[in-house]
Amino acid sequence: MRAKVYVTLKAGVHDPAGKAVSGGLQSLGYSEVKEVRIGKFFEMEIEDRPDAEARLREMCEKLLANTVIERFRVELG
Repeated sequence: MRAKVYVTLKAGVHDPAGKAVSGGLQSLGYSEVKEVRIGKFFEMEIEDRPDAEARLREMCEKLLANTVIERFRVELG
């Protein structure tokens, strides 16, 4: 089974890397870019189990995301 996990910063958390990318895009002439937020994306092949989503959430809480400043979203497919 294919699993996708998206990890992004929570609203209000400062994103210096996103700010740098936004500034770079602006300096290259992409004035339509107003803000960039950088996150992480994980794509995994996992066993098809009844508790797959719960296991993925556990992985996020223990390793893949810093839940103090990041949120995550899991997709199974």
